Amino acid sequence: MISLDLIDIRLVTSHLFLKDTFDHFSFIDGEVTTFNTFRIDGYIQKDFFDTDSGLPEYSYWKNVREFCFSLVRGKRTPLNFRFVLCLPQKNIRRLVEEHIPSLDPETVRGLYLNLTFDGKHLSCVTGTSFHTFTLDKSLEHMWDEMVQTFLKKQNIPFEKK
Repeated sequence: MISLDLIDIRLVTSHLFLKDTFDHFSFIDGEVTTFNTFRIDGYIQKDFFDTDSGLPEYSYWKNVREFCFSLVRGKRTPLNFRFVLCLPQKNIRRLVEEHIPSLDPETVRGLYLNLTFDGKHLSCVTGTSFHTFTLDKSLEHMWDEMVQTFLKKQNIPFEKK
């Protein structure tokens, strides 16, 4: 787990709300505080659909991005917001199989990005979760490096805390 200060808030929010930069991530949950506090659960309600065939457990960011943007846009800056994104399970499986074959991909619950804006600062905290306890930190370190590489590739400036 690492914590990164995302220096250019305007640039990052543009990537988050207006571009497809984070669209391939699963949306776990979020909260936006403006004139009210809005909480959004990314868990897909499969009963809403005619068929649940092939539906993922969580919505992709691309499917909730516009709605979340509608909550933050306006003349006034939100008091705060928080979004939890996760690398989709198929990507986690591929990552583990290619780079850490000794690890069973089924033991990985998620690789997370926790994006938090407190009204003045925007940060990203990485997270790794397993279904079982492990002392092996190789996946955690790999994820931390991958996130930093991803941000650099998107030209998103950050400082490691």
